[in-house]
Amino acid sequence: MNNAIVVIPTYNEQENISLIIDAVLALPKDFDILIVDDNSPDGTAEIVKHLQQGYNTAANSRLHLLQRQGKQGLGTAYLAGFAYALEHGYEFILEMDADFSHDPKDLVKLYLSCAEEGYDLSVGSRYVTGVNVVNWPMGRVLLSYFASAYVRLITSLPIHDTTAGFVCYRRKVLETIPLHEVKFVGYAFQIEMKFTAWKYGFNLTEVPIIFTERVRGQSKLSAGIFKEAFFGVIQMTIKSWFRKYIPAT
Repeated sequence: MNNAIVVIPTYNEQENISLIIDAVLALPKDFDILIVDDNSPDGTAEIVKHLQQGYNTAANSRLHLLQRQGKQGLGTAYLAGFAYALEHGYEFILEMDADFSHDPKDLVKLYLSCAEEGYDLSVGSRYVTGVNVVNWPMGRVLLSYFASAYVRLITSLPIHDTTAGFVCYRRKVLETIPLHEVKFVGYAFQIEMKFTAWKYGFNLTEVPIIFTERVRGQSKLSAGIFKEAFFGVIQMTIKSWFRKYIPAT
């Protein structure tokens, strides 16, 4: 078993899944992969099972699959993946999308920020060095950029890309955060996790990346996701005023 695992949630990603798995497992750093599939009707999980026959041996299983009954939301998929990673003893837990909007090669940079530079949480950031987004319409770029600015204004979170879903956690971060209390299930989940880690006193950093809009498959974004984030950030911040965050030792 390797010391790092990449958690990738999927729902109808048959066009991307084998390509993203091959790309991650070909990296110079040996990562394991956990696919968390929400019962994709397009057969995503079946493709993963087929790939497991080639990548897994009796001595070393690098490709893992967690199948869930029905579409339950991005946040709960990551929480299920985190629980699996902790139970199986991984020291570094990374998360990324399946659609190549995150370059698999950048996983190594995120990992090294934690494993060698000593950070507890590293974020693959679209905005730490300007705006590094490819193939998004200007309206979506502005919405995303100013959403992160809004989160920083409300929460004081010292992260430029607060909604980023490309992250590496040290094990102790996920052991410290009471994951059963995490409220959000959409993209606000990403904000809540970073905010809570910061409130517990963990060291966060941003690694510049270039984010590329998916070429294959369909985006899962919806208006409800943005609504949850907009109002949820205020509720989350107010709630934090009345809560004690005891740093991990």
